[in-house]
Amino acid sequence: MSNNKFNGIARFKNHAAGALLLPLAVALAVAGCATSSTTASPPDTAAYQGAVVSPLRTADDRLTDANRKPLAFLGFAGVRPGMQVMDVSSGAGNTTQLLALAVGASGRVYAQGQSARPALDKRLADNPQPNIVVVTRPYDDPVPPGTPALDLVTINLSYHDIANLPIDRLDMNRRLFAALKPGGHLVVIDHASAPGTGVTTTSTLHRIDPAQVRSDFEQVGFKLEQSGDYLRNPADDHSRRSSEMEHMTDRFALRFVKP
Repeated sequence: MSNNKFNGIARFKNHAAGALLLPLAVALAVAGCATSSTTASPPDTAAYQGAVVSPLRTADDRLTDANRKPLAFLGFAGVRPGMQVMDVSSGAGNTTQLLALAVGASGRVYAQGQSARPALDKRLADNPQPNIVVVTRPYDDPVPPGTPALDLVTINLSYHDIANLPIDRLDMNRRLFAALKPGGHLVVIDHASAPGTGVTTTSTLHRIDPAQVRSDFEQVGFKLEQSGDYLRNPADDHSRRSSEMEHMTDRFALRFVKP
């Protein structure tokens, strides 16, 4: 048998096995991601499963799944069909597209960024998704006028970069707070720095202290509703640049609510 045929069969077997195990993986991931209780409705695991295995997602997206744990992310964020979502600092659109798949045709995801994002443009040109709206606006004024009240805001692995910009990041946080519905959520995921470091490692190690993030958002009115452990890595001693880690960095996930 040729190597190509062998590899094709192996990929099929792996895909079939993954499809059988995926519902269980969803349940385990969502159940294990939280460190405190919540009153949110049960996760829509079928929608999450469909989003993660969607053929619209790229091969590069799938390579990041082991480190980003998209099933657990969607459950932790409480994503539901029909939601209005803003993905702040959307970059190439990995998280944006995942969210758009999960909220479905009745929902919408605003992919915010401060400048042009050719990789995002290519992603949407290759596979148009009408429920994704590309938003190019400064971080301290990220929400376009006329945007419907949001159900969810996500900031995935980029808050430490925003902290390096010559802006008042609390202005951004205030505007995001104002844009959310009462009871709406904001989820921040980032590379953790050592306790007590604040923002001192954001430009050198590309990490940020989770306590600093909590303080930033609580100052503008958010309440911390839940912390997630699904991306934590106790083997990471927080001393290396996040981009230099051979294995996954220690990452925190914080879900805030607008009272």
